[in-house]
Amino acid sequence: MAASARNDSEILSKAKSRLEEDYVPGDDEPYMSKKQQDYFRMLLLEWKRSIHSAAGVTLQSLQDGPIREPDLNDRASSETDWGIELRTRDRQRKLIAKIDSALRRIDEGEYGFCEVTGDPIGLRRLIARPVATMTVEAQEAHERREKISRDK
Repeated sequence: MAASARNDSEILSKAKSRLEEDYVPGDDEPYMSKKQQDYFRMLLLEWKRSIHSAAGVTLQSLQDGPIREPDLNDRASSETDWGIELRTRDRQRKLIAKIDSALRRIDEGEYGFCEVTGDPIGLRRLIARPVATMTVEAQEAHERREKISRDK
């Protein structure tokens, strides 16, 4: 799980670095201005493109890789590696749905505002997690409620 989270953050970092040569949103401009919305739209689209590209590499290596390893230990190791890789891709498939949702919110003018409180989420949080739908406070409250309901 930590490896797939690291992989997601690496993909996002690469997408950000491609965009930040021209513009980085700042607090000195109106919140969710057209320029900021365009920045986040391009960031989300680049992130999505990078995920699709990584999935294509995985698919190609699955097709090219040996189906059966002659040694039992090698076979077990390969199957474990593929299982981890496929779980990572499934996680990223779910992330693409969140990216698509964020793009829809940009189109509808709802992006950057908490779905619970309606308050601005904040540029730093959105830069760190462009698919965020809640402020830090609302997210923490949500996670506390979730934990309490699991513990019962």
